Amino acid sequence: MVIYECVIVGGGIAGLQAAIQLGRYGHRVLVIDSNNGRSSLCRAYHNILGWANGVSGDYLRTTGRSQAEDLGVEFLNSTVVGIVEKDCEFICTTKDGKKFSGKRLLLATGIMDRLPNFPELYPCLGISVYVCPDCDGYEVKKKRTIVIGSGNAGANMALTLTYWTEEIIYINHEKQEIDETIQSQLLTKNIPYYHEVINKVLAKESQFKGVILQNGTKLEGNHAFIAFGGNEIRSELASHLGVELHENRHILTDSRTKMTNIKYVWAAGDVAAHSEQVTIAMGEGSQAAIWIHKSLMS
Repeated sequence: MVIYECVIVGGGIAGLQAAIQLGRYGHRVLVIDSNNGRSSLCRAYHNILGWANGVSGDYLRTTGRSQAEDLGVEFLNSTVVGIVEKDCEFICTTKDGKKFSGKRLLLATGIMDRLPNFPELYPCLGISVYVCPDCDGYEVKKKRTIVIGSGNAGANMALTLTYWTEEIIYINHEKQEIDETIQSQLLTKNIPYYHEVINKVLAKESQFKGVILQNGTKLEGNHAFIAFGGNEIRSELASHLGVELHENRHILTDSRTKMTNIKYVWAAGDVAAHSEQVTIAMGEGSQAAIWIHKSLMS
């Protein structure tokens, strides 16, 4: 079995940035990626330096992988189902039973948003439908915006967006209960609230157009936010290794080095405890790689 100097689990933004940095050091690196991450869905990020008109997650992933491969980084399209530490190495087992060993391990497994089962929404993600108010609240400034969500999570998203626009509609698609205090805030902010299932999403290519509710009501709007709560925090592999997790199951790391409480195990990107931003994921990936390099040289 080949022993890599570092195995990176996850080939999203953080994993790719780390791979590029480690590749520039000349280390032998393997990235194992399931190609099923948050960045594979986003059609446009608008808050990244140099990309004022937006850049897609697919573009960043494709060009990032090419850049890393040019530096000698190896890639495997698969899913890691288990990791064990043995004799100061981390042995990663993929779903097809193959094993890969690394002297260092970087977990960049990310998270996945809980999205409703409307295929029409996917081409719109990052263009006219959003999930992160910090990333894309600016995109709906003074614009009519429909929040598609569930219970308190959706209601809180609607309230958060009042910083950007007063034209907000909240649809509690899953008809979950909302706390009385939050309902009162919706009323105070004059946010129309529909406790109703969505029957159909209206969209043309990447442009959201609105929804039709189960009761036949048609609500029009060119922008939407999704907020269902219960996003999948992909920290299960870390947990099995004994890595310390925050109460919300994000991975805790040293603020300087990005190493976890387990020696020679690092974490970066949205799976770590931080603001879920592409730019932060890039920085953490690079920072982790620098300290992985330092540890290999010591």
